[in-house]
Amino acid sequence: MESKALVLTEQLSKSYKDEIVLNNVDLQVDRGKIVGFLGPSGAGKTTTIKIVTGQLKQTSGLAYVLGKDSRQLNNSIYQQIGIVTDNSGIYKKLSVYDNLYYFAKLLNVSSSRIDEVLKRTEMSEHRKKKAGILSKGQTQRLILARAILHDPKLLILDEPTSGLDPATASAIHKLLMELRQNGMGILLTTHNMEEADKLCDNILLLNEGRIVESGTSQAIRLKYNRTKKFRVLLKDNRNYLLDDCKETAGKIKRWMEEEMVETIHSCEPSLEEVFLKITGRSLNEDIVQA
Repeated sequence: MESKALVLTEQLSKSYKDEIVLNNVDLQVDRGKIVGFLGPSGAGKTTTIKIVTGQLKQTSGLAYVLGKDSRQLNNSIYQQIGIVTDNSGIYKKLSVYDNLYYFAKLLNVSSSRIDEVLKRTEMSEHRKKKAGILSKGQTQRLILARAILHDPKLLILDEPTSGLDPATASAIHKLLMELRQNGMGILLTTHNMEEADKLCDNILLLNEGRIVESGTSQAIRLKYNRTKKFRVLLKDNRNYLLDDCKETAGKIKRWMEEEMVETIHSCEPSLEEVFLKITGRSLNEDIVQA
């Protein structure tokens, strides 16, 4: 199949007996873009990744990676993909550097690349540490370093910052934005709406295996901004939540002319609130399988 997309799925579905796990999912990841799957645990995000990476076969529909059918991937394709998942293993008895050295040999990557990725993932000072004694955040950065060691065209991330402290998560976010700027395509699954809002060029809201909404974060939030309001903070600390009407426009105009306004914010819903409106459930609510 001829396609410029790094990942492309068409009507992708997966069932186990009578249980539908994925239902006609259409997904596209292009070069230099971060695409986010936003949904609660159990929504089908990890299943999608397993199909896309050839670990699992779909019941119906199509999935292509770098133009190849995901059911027929070979080593040449895997050498152009980086993957970070919960079960991405490391060799705990080896040092940070030796973990990367081992994979550099497997991937036919120059050992000079190791120092570069250690620096980019802020792991240089830990290079001599045994991987088994790293903190969770350091371990996640080592796994990410390994995933980008061979400078892949496509990076697939399954909840890469889950359970990490804000500083470590922020460092990973910064690196992902740099990788995108350099042309890497990234498929990101997360239930963290702030992470998706910050990073993703396009978002797919997934619920019970079905895409219930898609688009840019701003477009999705504006679409469901049905009760428009403005929050105004004045310099004397008075705080107002105002409806979108002529009276509000007059008040704001007067306050602006009198230089009384400290801040003005529109009050469109968050992605979390949009998801709740569409599905009636929270992004942080796990799906309980029957």
